[in-house]
Amino acid sequence: MSVSASSRVVGARGRPAPPPPPPPRRAHHGLQRTEAWTCWLIGYAALGDGLLRAAVHGGPDALPDGTAGGPWPFAAASLLTLALACAPAAWSAHFLAVQARRRLNSSRGLEEFAAGVQPLLLAALALFLCALTALTALCATVLGEPADYAPILTLGALLFLARLLTVHGFAHVPAVVIAAVGAAEVLAPATVFAGRLPQCGFLATPVESLMSAWGPAGVPSLVCASAALILLIHATRTLTRASAHVRTDQPC
Repeated sequence: MSVSASSRVVGARGRPAPPPPPPPRRAHHGLQRTEAWTCWLIGYAALGDGLLRAAVHGGPDALPDGTAGGPWPFAAASLLTLALACAPAAWSAHFLAVQARRRLNSSRGLEEFAAGVQPLLLAALALFLCALTALTALCATVLGEPADYAPILTLGALLFLARLLTVHGFAHVPAVVIAAVGAAEVLAPATVFAGRLPQCGFLATPVESLMSAWGPAGVPSLVCASAALILLIHATRTLTRASAHVRTDQPC
């Protein structure tokens, strides 16, 4: 018996049937709010680590020249990986949407539906991360650059979860989280540059300490991993609702 059918049975037995789930909220406003910050995060994946490394060593001495060995290194492999990741992200999101709608038709209650969708959400994320890992290795090999797994995987997970939540009508939290991550990545090199001012060296200490321990990739990896975990927890609470999987005109 489906979720909707079970509601009618409850009403037939004399108890008030629960109201139908509200239609999903429109997602385009959330997409507009996060578009600029998303572009910044992708740009940071290509140029941010190089800028941070150069800033800590007193640079950069020149603008990026499009190479990985320049004064301001350009990570072409990271940019190519994120571009190619759109295909497995769309497939993984489609997998979740199709399987969740099947659960919607076959589940006997809302609790059973939520329990069945949660592992599907985790499976969709795992499939995407596996594909992203393979793409990271492939692009790094083809372009002759080191494979930066941690920053790419954490950023990919963050953007994938943000997209899932937004197209299913939960745009506010992803917009706030994406903006916070973008602001943190702006602040990291800014504190290093500010630390060059007289009596302001302490401002650069947190970033320099993190770089000493994990390298320049430690900053985006830590920030994106924390943000992705927040979105994953939020997704397990919202995308397991039946109302989140009613068909809409928004693509996955």
